[in-house]
Amino acid sequence: MKFKNIIAVSLVILSGFLVWYFLFKPYDYAVKFTARTFPGAINQSIKLWNYSLPNAEIEKSDDLLQLKQTVVFNDSTFLYDWRITPLSDSTSMVQVFITDQDHSFRNRLTFPFDDTDFEKRVRNTVVDFNEKLKQHIGKFRVSIEGITETDPIFCAFVSLEGRQIEKASGMMQNYSLLSNSLVEHDLELNGKPVVVINEWDQKNDRIQYDFCYPIVKPDSLPEIPYISYREIEGGRAIKAVYNGNYISSDRAWYALLDYATKEKLEVQPTPFEIFFNNPNMGGNELSWRAEIFMPLVD
Repeated sequence: MKFKNIIAVSLVILSGFLVWYFLFKPYDYAVKFTARTFPGAINQSIKLWNYSLPNAEIEKSDDLLQLKQTVVFNDSTFLYDWRITPLSDSTSMVQVFITDQDHSFRNRLTFPFDDTDFEKRVRNTVVDFNEKLKQHIGKFRVSIEGITETDPIFCAFVSLEGRQIEKASGMMQNYSLLSNSLVEHDLELNGKPVVVINEWDQKNDRIQYDFCYPIVKPDSLPEIPYISYREIEGGRAIKAVYNGNYISSDRAWYALLDYATKEKLEVQPTPFEIFFNNPNMGGNELSWRAEIFMPLVD
């Protein structure tokens, strides 16, 4: 009798597992790995990698820690559910839950008996991303220096908007216009180029920003087409030093947000950046320096 009870309980447990496995399990396959960087850098790397794939789209990205992506392979549409968990200041765990939306039942039926094409493909895809992420992480450094006081900066600027990844190209396209116009009108330069983020749409990775050249404020300001003037207010901010290609300097923004959260600091998500190198001169990108500031809320 006792043996029969064990058999009955085992069958109930097995039946429950099979119902969950085939009908309610929310994914077909899962991959997990650790990355030596902070969540914002991983989030942006996934989105950048997504653009490199021929039939891929980010379907949902409500916050830095979760993204949903669809990738089409031949007659199948794969859903990648990315989950990012910070483990420390410099490491994060990445979990990817993958579902074949067209052949999910067939895949689950064959998984226990064979290393399927689906499994091989998703493993190769995630390995490809992980390799690109490692390469990207090796191309920049971010060092948090903590709370500081910034001085006011008076500058001439051009106003731009677009995707975050387009910020550096926007600067380069307007570099000659801004610098040559200031020289032509005898305006005295007074510091390194600055970018001020006025609006940051984190959900859609879009920014409205001013590309500025600090100048000594003259008694009268000349009118120059496409160029305006402003004073960047000084005040308390948290500071990071970024080394790397300026295309990815926004990685420091995310590092500063992480630091603010950890230290329970309230910040305005409108960073500004001071650039100390001219990318046109080339050289080792890790020697390029930018100082990044995130204003604190008074």
